Amino acid sequence: MTTPHDDAPAAALTPSDVADAARLVSFGLQAKLLPARDAEYTELVRRYREDPPFARLADAVATGLNLMVLEVSPRAGMALAAAEDSVFAVRMGDYSRRAASETTDRFLHGLAHLAVAALAFPRPEDLADDGYLGRITVNGVDAFVRQACRRLEEQAEAEGANTDPASDAPGLEAAWRVWARRSTTGATKDARRLAGSTIGITGKAVAFLVDSGFLQKASDDAGGTYRTTARYQLQVRDLAGSAAMAELLDLGVVPVSDGTATLLPADHSEELVADAGLPFHSL
Repeated sequence: MTTPHDDAPAAALTPSDVADAARLVSFGLQAKLLPARDAEYTELVRRYREDPPFARLADAVATGLNLMVLEVSPRAGMALAAAEDSVFAVRMGDYSRRAASETTDRFLHGLAHLAVAALAFPRPEDLADDGYLGRITVNGVDAFVRQACRRLEEQAEAEGANTDPASDAPGLEAAWRVWARRSTTGATKDARRLAGSTIGITGKAVAFLVDSGFLQKASDDAGGTYRTTARYQLQVRDLAGSAAMAELLDLGVVPVSDGTATLLPADHSEELVADAGLPFHSL
């Protein structure tokens, strides 16, 4: 099927076009900026979607910076993912080293990020639906992980698995032992001890996602309530195929049998902070 662009001779690109393409990429690198908040950004997104030569030029600029274009749309703007060797890459390892000095704590930070993603988009159709809005709470994420810990413990007991492997071993079976043994809020009000609690770890993970433009704070309820952004949905689509994500969802903490996204209520026999009830997910 031809379009007017196919029939017309391609106009020569100018230095001004190159500048505009680079400008669009620069907008995309501002994680919290959306086209709706900037008229120039809106116009450049429109041009990208309607002008194929310009789109190819913008893609080439992104590629030259070791960036991958995930989507260009009014809802997400220019959503970019950085390759590992890109100067714009935000490496999870760098984040975790800043967030925690202990290897085990860095491992728990990774688990918190995995849990946030699983809780925000528990069903494949949630990731496929551009209109879906996920919601998570800090207390709810901790409750979710503790329920997953209990499921993994039950599985290990049923299978006669080793009940005490090295705490820094990879995989969820090691993670649940470390998380389950860690205090939820910390024994004292001391900020350093609180930072090492599971609520403190989850709070840091969520704050990182907010700074990266992946979550937006909605309220202070339940330790902090947040909603997902289009950029986060695009990022989690890439993560969804990982074995760790599949293993976490397969535990059955998120029941999806009737097509609705709901969560099992928190088990109050566990060490949970106040208002740690798991949130619902809907538009």
